[in-house]
Amino acid sequence: MFDTRHLRTFHAVVEHGSFSAAARELGYTQPAISQQMRALERSAGTPLFTRVGRRLRPTDAGRMLFRHASGILRDLSAAEEQIAAVRRLRSGRVRLCTFPSAGATLVPAAVTRLAEEHPGIRVELVETEPPGSLCALQAGECDVTIAFGYGGTVALPDEVAEEDTLAVPLLDDPVVIVLPRDHPLTRKHGVHLSDLADERWIAGCSRCRGNFVTACAAAGFEPDIAFTTDDNLAVQSLVAAGAGIACMPGLVLSCLRHPGVVGRRVEPPAHRTVAAYTLREYARIPATRLLLEVLADTARRIGPGTVGVTGDGPMSALPANASYKRRLGSG
Repeated sequence: MFDTRHLRTFHAVVEHGSFSAAARELGYTQPAISQQMRALERSAGTPLFTRVGRRLRPTDAGRMLFRHASGILRDLSAAEEQIAAVRRLRSGRVRLCTFPSAGATLVPAAVTRLAEEHPGIRVELVETEPPGSLCALQAGECDVTIAFGYGGTVALPDEVAEEDTLAVPLLDDPVVIVLPRDHPLTRKHGVHLSDLADERWIAGCSRCRGNFVTACAAAGFEPDIAFTTDDNLAVQSLVAAGAGIACMPGLVLSCLRHPGVVGRRVEPPAHRTVAAYTLREYARIPATRLLLEVLADTARRIGPGTVGVTGDGPMSALPANASYKRRLGSG
């Protein structure tokens, strides 16, 4: 196995024709050059130079090694430059996995601001609901995943080791009751779940539906679920048509709102927790760390507010020309 330091020195000796000239070029002493060349010849198992007058000429083995060394050193130099670009956030790739409503609100604002500050960093998007998105992170299929959970936490699947995972809290997404515009309870700013015990319901995705049924049980009733669909627009269309009412995260209404529905906060307030996750070893990569910072900063701009209730949502809270000014140190 050849030492790359010896190859660099060998390359300089061949180019400049002597140990002394190579020493001046590299800033070494001549004995240090001689010592490295003796070590390289021992590794090669054959002489690499012959002396003609005051100059050194490579042997057949030396000429063969010089050709290969030139290519190796070029490749190493290119690799060093590319790694430096990644380290200094001039280039890089981050694979981001997100669920639909975050992908339609939080993510576009974040990746746009990232592109303004660091145009060489490429973000690749994949859409998957938790817990599948967290499993994808564990499997190495993405670098960052945005997931949600109820009860103040995001439950990690058994396949995901908590000690290997870094969580970055983003926001609390309020739970909203979706009502037809002519429903009498639209006159209230908040609606108690117990006041809706006699209503028919349109239920959403399995994770949201499970939390909804649990909340209804805590309020003292079992909901009459007339329809179930993962399609948030279909849920709202059914509500607008009078087929029932629904319980929905506020982020959904902030990016997708049927004109025939109104959102009202649940009383007492309820929310789902939204967080970004990465593996701890991935957090050492500058582009991954930067994306986590940008997501957190974007989420802070959204804030708790009245997402999904008044019609004001994340997109109105984030000016299009907002630039992300915080930079991570190199490393």
